[in-house]
Amino acid sequence: MSGHAHQLHQGASLRDAAARRIVERGEQWTDMRASVFDALASFDRPASAYDVAEAVSKARGKRVAANSVYRILDLFVGTNLARRVESANAYIANQHPGCLHDCIFLICDTCGQATHIDDDKLSEGVRAAAEHAGFAEVRPVIEVRGRCEDCS
Repeated sequence: MSGHAHQLHQGASLRDAAARRIVERGEQWTDMRASVFDALASFDRPASAYDVAEAVSKARGKRVAANSVYRILDLFVGTNLARRVESANAYIANQHPGCLHDCIFLICDTCGQATHIDDDKLSEGVRAAAEHAGFAEVRPVIEVRGRCEDCS
Protein backbone atom coordinates (compact mmCIF):
# COMPACT_ATOMS: atom_id res chain seq x y z
CA MET A 1 0.00 0.00 0.00
CA SER A 2 3.01 2.23 0.16
CA GLY A 3 3.06 5.14 -2.22
CA HIS A 4 -0.58 4.97 -3.21
CA ALA A 5 -2.33 8.09 -4.42
CA HIS A 6 -5.98 8.93 -4.26
CA GLN A 7 -8.39 11.67 -5.19
CA LEU A 8 -10.45 13.21 -2.42
CA HIS A 9 -14.08 13.78 -3.34
CA GLN A 10 -16.64 16.17 -1.87
CA GLY A 11 -20.29 16.96 -2.55
CA ALA A 12 -21.64 15.72 -5.88
CA SER A 13 -18.22 14.32 -6.82
CA LEU A 14 -18.22 12.16 -3.66
CA ARG A 15 -21.75 10.92 -4.34
CA ASP A 16 -20.87 10.07 -7.95
CA ALA A 17 -17.70 8.24 -6.88
CA ALA A 18 -19.70 6.27 -4.29
CA ALA A 19 -22.36 5.30 -6.83
CA ARG A 20 -19.68 4.19 -9.32
CA ARG A 21 -17.88 2.15 -6.68
CA ILE A 22 -20.96 0.30 -5.47
CA VAL A 23 -22.03 -0.56 -9.03
CA GLU A 24 -18.48 -1.75 -9.83
CA ARG A 25 -18.80 -4.10 -6.85
CA GLY A 26 -21.97 -5.64 -8.33
CA GLU A 27 -24.48 -3.85 -6.10
CA GLN A 28 -27.28 -1.46 -6.96
CA TRP A 29 -27.27 2.25 -6.12
CA THR A 30 -30.85 2.58 -4.90
CA ASP A 31 -32.66 5.71 -3.74
CA MET A 32 -32.48 4.50 -0.13
CA ARG A 33 -28.74 3.79 -0.37
CA ALA A 34 -28.22 7.23 -1.92
CA SER A 35 -30.22 8.82 0.92
CA VAL A 36 -28.18 7.00 3.55
CA PHE A 37 -24.92 7.95 1.85
CA ASP A 38 -25.96 11.60 1.51
CA ALA A 39 -26.92 11.72 5.19
CA LEU A 40 -23.67 10.08 6.27
CA ALA A 41 -21.59 12.42 4.11
CA SER A 42 -23.36 15.45 5.61
CA PHE A 43 -22.00 14.85 9.11
CA ASP A 44 -18.79 16.60 10.12
CA ARG A 45 -17.92 13.87 12.63
CA PRO A 46 -18.56 10.13 12.94
CA ALA A 47 -22.29 9.38 12.99
CA SER A 48 -24.13 6.44 14.51
CA ALA A 49 -26.69 4.46 12.54
CA TYR A 50 -29.34 6.18 14.67
CA ASP A 51 -28.00 9.61 13.69
CA VAL A 52 -28.09 8.61 10.03
CA ALA A 53 -31.59 7.09 10.36
CA GLU A 54 -32.87 10.32 11.90
CA ALA A 55 -31.34 12.44 9.12
CA VAL A 56 -32.75 10.16 6.41
CA SER A 57 -36.17 10.16 8.12
CA LYS A 58 -36.22 13.97 8.11
CA ALA A 59 -35.11 14.16 4.48
CA ARG A 60 -37.66 11.57 3.30
CA GLY A 61 -40.50 12.74 5.52
CA LYS A 62 -41.10 9.27 6.94
CA ARG A 63 -39.49 7.14 9.63
CA VAL A 64 -36.57 4.97 8.56
CA ALA A 65 -35.55 2.16 10.92
CA ALA A 66 -32.01 2.10 12.26
CA ASN A 67 -31.81 -1.63 11.42
CA SER A 68 -32.21 -0.82 7.73
CA VAL A 69 -29.53 1.84 8.02
CA TYR A 70 -27.16 -0.61 9.78
CA ARG A 71 -27.47 -3.06 6.87
CA ILE A 72 -26.72 -0.33 4.35
CA LEU A 73 -23.79 0.99 6.41
CA ASP A 74 -22.36 -2.54 6.60
CA LEU A 75 -22.62 -2.73 2.81
CA PHE A 76 -20.91 0.66 2.55
CA VAL A 77 -18.03 -0.49 4.77
CA GLY A 78 -17.71 -3.68 2.70
CA THR A 79 -17.58 -1.72 -0.55
CA ASN A 80 -15.23 0.97 0.81
CA LEU A 81 -17.82 3.77 0.76
CA ALA A 82 -17.62 4.26 4.52
CA ARG A 83 -15.29 3.59 7.41
CA ARG A 84 -16.36 2.38 10.83
CA VAL A 85 -14.88 4.10 13.85
CA GLU A 86 -14.88 1.06 16.12
CA SER A 87 -14.47 2.78 19.48
CA ALA A 88 -17.43 5.08 18.81
CA ASN A 89 -19.65 2.54 16.99
CA ALA A 90 -20.01 5.21 14.34
CA TYR A 91 -19.31 5.72 10.66
CA ILE A 92 -17.80 8.30 8.33
CA ALA A 93 -18.06 8.58 4.56
CA ASN A 94 -14.85 7.59 2.77
CA GLN A 95 -13.77 10.58 0.67
CA HIS A 96 -11.83 8.33 -1.69
CA PRO A 97 -13.96 5.21 -2.17
CA GLY A 98 -11.95 3.98 -5.15
CA CYS A 99 -8.79 3.61 -3.06
CA LEU A 100 -8.28 0.75 -0.62
CA HIS A 101 -5.97 1.66 2.21
CA ASP A 102 -5.58 1.29 5.93
CA CYS A 103 -7.56 3.37 8.40
CA ILE A 104 -5.81 5.56 10.92
CA PHE A 105 -8.18 7.80 12.86
CA LEU A 106 -7.29 10.62 15.25
CA ILE A 107 -10.36 10.95 17.50
CA CYS A 108 -10.98 13.92 19.78
CA ASP A 109 -12.29 12.87 23.20
CA THR A 110 -13.75 16.35 23.71
CA CYS A 111 -15.69 17.16 20.52
CA GLY A 112 -15.84 13.74 18.84
CA GLN A 113 -14.19 14.89 15.61
CA ALA A 114 -12.38 12.11 13.73
CA THR A 115 -9.57 12.90 11.34
CA HIS A 116 -8.50 10.20 8.91
CA ILE A 117 -4.81 10.12 8.04
CA ASP A 118 -2.60 7.93 5.91
CA ASP A 119 0.75 6.83 7.29
CA ASP A 120 2.07 3.91 5.28
CA LYS A 121 5.08 3.46 7.55
CA LEU A 122 2.87 2.95 10.61
CA SER A 123 0.27 0.73 8.95
CA GLU A 124 2.92 -1.34 7.15
CA GLY A 125 4.57 -2.03 10.51
CA VAL A 126 1.27 -3.22 11.96
CA ARG A 127 0.58 -5.29 8.84
CA ALA A 128 4.05 -6.91 8.98
CA ALA A 129 3.64 -7.80 12.66
CA ALA A 130 0.20 -9.32 12.00
CA GLU A 131 1.46 -11.33 9.03
CA HIS A 132 4.40 -12.53 11.14
CA ALA A 133 1.81 -13.78 13.68
CA GLY A 134 0.07 -15.75 10.92
CA PHE A 135 -2.75 -13.38 9.96
CA ALA A 136 -3.69 -13.23 6.28
CA GLU A 137 -5.15 -10.29 4.36
CA VAL A 138 -4.39 -7.84 7.14
CA ARG A 139 -6.07 -4.45 6.91
CA PRO A 140 -5.27 -2.39 10.01
CA VAL A 141 -7.70 0.01 11.63
CA ILE A 142 -5.85 2.21 14.12
CA GLU A 143 -7.61 4.67 16.42
CA VAL A 144 -5.69 7.26 18.41
CA ARG A 145 -7.65 9.09 21.12
CA GLY A 146 -6.75 12.54 22.39
CA ARG A 147 -7.75 16.17 21.86
CA CYS A 148 -7.85 17.93 18.52
CA GLU A 149 -6.13 21.23 17.89
CA ASP A 150 -9.38 23.19 18.42
CA CYS A 151 -10.04 21.56 21.81
CA SER A 152 -6.46 21.67 23.13
